[in-house]
Amino acid sequence: MDAFEAISLPEPSSIAGKKHFTLAEANRSLILVRRIVSDIVDHYTQLRALHETYQALEEKGDVTRAEDTKLRYVAITDHLSELREELEDIGCELKDFEVGLVDFPALRDGREIFFCWKLGEAQIEHWHPVTSGFSGRRPIEDTNHS
Repeated sequence: MDAFEAISLPEPSSIAGKKHFTLAEANRSLILVRRIVSDIVDHYTQLRALHETYQALEEKGDVTRAEDTKLRYVAITDHLSELREELEDIGCELKDFEVGLVDFPALRDGREIFFCWKLGEAQIEHWHPVTSGFSGRRPIEDTNHS
């Protein structure tokens, strides 16, 4: 096990008093969510590059530079945790660091669902049942569903 395996990305915390979004509320929140998720995807890319750099430096025996790289890795991991908490404070949940996939809890016909959005999409146009993930995404037929 290398040093990076001991440092893992933060797990989502349980959201006490979970907010349920209407489609309009979720779309309005995208102004802020988009900025946060963009930062997350950028930092995650840096994290992966640092991991590769660390491994290369460690193989060469460059202990000093490897340790510096590890410290930067830890700092970015901490920052990713803070960004994820910002999303949770808004009421949504990050599902994928690499593509910027986010779920927004909602109610549809009396049952909980997730509005589903990923970085690069202009607005929320999909939803999925709580029991399925991205592969269960379905188009939102109209904006009358909350």
